[in-house]
Amino acid sequence: MVTGPVLPDATAYPLAGRVAVITGASSGIGMAAAEKLAAARVKLVLHGRRAARLAATAQKFPDVVWLEGDLVDGDAASRLLEMALKHFGTVNYAINNAGINHTGTIDQIDLDLLCQMVRINVEAAYRFTYTFLKHFQQENSGHLIHTTSVMGHKVRETAGGYAGTKHAIEALCEALRIELARSGVRVSCIAPGLVRTELHRDLDVHPSVSRNISRPLSAADVADAIYWVMCQPAHINIPQLVVLPQDHAI
Repeated sequence: MVTGPVLPDATAYPLAGRVAVITGASSGIGMAAAEKLAAARVKLVLHGRRAARLAATAQKFPDVVWLEGDLVDGDAASRLLEMALKHFGTVNYAINNAGINHTGTIDQIDLDLLCQMVRINVEAAYRFTYTFLKHFQQENSGHLIHTTSVMGHKVRETAGGYAGTKHAIEALCEALRIELARSGVRVSCIAPGLVRTELHRDLDVHPSVSRNISRPLSAADVADAIYWVMCQPAHINIPQLVVLPQDHAI
């Protein structure tokens, strides 16, 4: 019996062949998202500050290219867009996971580290946002996704600066979503609660202990949420998705 070629299962791989740019891809949520999407046959352009980790991801999966550097560099976002167009001819998703966390009491806070956090969490995110949205608007297609934080909706003592950076991204994205609502461009924010990543590696006591959270989210949990948002049909946009551990009382 003669049969035709075996075609990929569109149900199993609904995003196969699409192109995504992911920042913060050398650790945490960004790395988990990269591995999730690569396994789903999405073509990837990765950015991060740890070249060895980016290279390792590229070796594991086909159609992965990467760029090492600091996202606050003025042309970093433009270089990522150019890389996507050069290697894959298009870009469908721009996913920003880059971010750092500096918290402390008034007496403990380091103003230089605080301002460095603002540059990465806000300035770099703004540059990334507008660079890709200008392109998406020209194409009348594309999806911008930011990983923010539940702290973009809440606030607690010692973390006002960090929460402020996340509020800034949530506010920006909501305004842009409204601006682009009648176009083919979507804007989403994924706001996780406590996630066990390297973000808290410098703390003496992990927040899961100090806040009595027995089972924090994993980076893979958040990657699953990102993937779910990406898989929605074109007429559906998920502006904000908050994902919390069950026992994260906030």
